Amino acid sequence: MAHTPDGRPIPPPHTDERTTLENWLDFQRATLARKADGLDDHQVRLASVPPSTMTLLGLVQHLAEVERTWYQRVFAGQDVPPVYGADNADGYGLDPARGMAEALRDWQTEVDRGRELTADKPLEAAGPLSPQIAAVIGADSVSLRWILVHLIEEYARHNGHADLLRESVDGATGV
Repeated sequence: MAHTPDGRPIPPPHTDERTTLENWLDFQRATLARKADGLDDHQVRLASVPPSTMTLLGLVQHLAEVERTWYQRVFAGQDVPPVYGADNADGYGLDPARGMAEALRDWQTEVDRGRELTADKPLEAAGPLSPQIAAVIGADSVSLRWILVHLIEEYARHNGHADLLRESVDGATGV
C-alpha cells in the first residue's frame, strides 16, 4: 500500500467496494491522528476558533464516542454507556486529568472494537436504530455499508474542523 509523505495510507485506486470503504475510513482516521500529533496538553485544549468551544482533544474524544455509537450501539445493538460518562455523552467535554494520549488510546480501542464487530459481516448486514435516530433517518435500521459511508463523511467533516483548530494553534497546515 502506498503512503502519503506524512505516513497516512493511500487507499488502493482499484479494489472492491468493502476494501475501498474501509481504506478511506482508515485514511480519515489517520488524518485525525496526524492533526493531533506533536501538540502539548495546553495546545490540544485550546478552543482556537471563536466563538466555538471545540478543541482537538474534544474532537478525538467525540470521535471515540462516534465509533462506539455506530459500531456497538447501532450495528451490534449493544447497550453500552458513553465512553466518557453520561454527563459527557457527546465526548466534547474536557477533564483536566485526561490528556491526548489517553483520548487517543480510548479512540483506538473503539476503532479496534468496531473492526472486530464487523470483520466477518457483509456490507448488507444491518443494525437497529434508536427510535430518535430512526425518526430522523426514516428507517428502523441501517446497513454496514451506510455506516461506513457515514463514518467517512463524519471524519472528513471533523477533519476540516481539526484543520482550522491545528492551524490556529501552531500554524501547521497541509494534512
